Amino acid sequence: MRKRNILIFCIFFLCSCATAGLENIEKANAHYQLGVSYLNEDKVQMAYVEFQKAIELDPNNKDVLNALGIIYLKFDDLQKAKNSFLKAVSIDPDFSEANNNLGGTYGKMGRWSDAVNSFKTALKNPIYKSPERAYSNLGNAYYRLRSIEESIEAYKEAIKRNPDYYPSYYGLALCYNIKGQYGDAASAFTRAIELDPLFIGDREKAMKFFDDKRLTAKSEESKEILDYIEIMRY
Repeated sequence: MRKRNILIFCIFFLCSCATAGLENIEKANAHYQLGVSYLNEDKVQMAYVEFQKAIELDPNNKDVLNALGIIYLKFDDLQKAKNSFLKAVSIDPDFSEANNNLGGTYGKMGRWSDAVNSFKTALKNPIYKSPERAYSNLGNAYYRLRSIEESIEAYKEAIKRNPDYYPSYYGLALCYNIKGQYGDAASAFTRAIELDPLFIGDREKAMKFFDDKRLTAKSEESKEILDYIEIMRY
């Protein structure tokens, strides 16, 4: 009888733990969804609070970890962003969004070779829904490493996946410009500003935007902006 009571207690205890665990996961998902909603509205601090509540309830939720990494990027806390993305991909190595975001973080750190590896890892997943992003980011990383042919190839792969993905055309314009293919650079840049929702083909608006941005840009970015201004004058 005593053994039977112990067995009943153990079954009840395990069932209670399972129920509590499921409740925590459901609560964490609710906080996560609310955080995503806040993030889409650019309410970054409110999103951060919801993601923190979610991760406390479900510490190994890869989507929450990825979202927290994005928040840390907005806070310019690159170390915490990197750690969040690394933990997310340690839980799921095929998590392409987190691998892509990790690559972007490495890029902000100036660790371009590490960025290349992360973008390539993101692209290994055949069911990645937005490969054009990782290909375009890979092109940018190669450009920063001055591997121009590899950069062009990556940008073209991005365009194959999504012909309207305008960041790739900006990248191609820089690559062609550095190779002295000025006509191709001008064509790529024209296509970029046609597709870019900020300009919708308005060259004067684009010129003013880049001219204003040049005044506050950091050294490396400033050089690229000057190249864009030069390309617009071809």
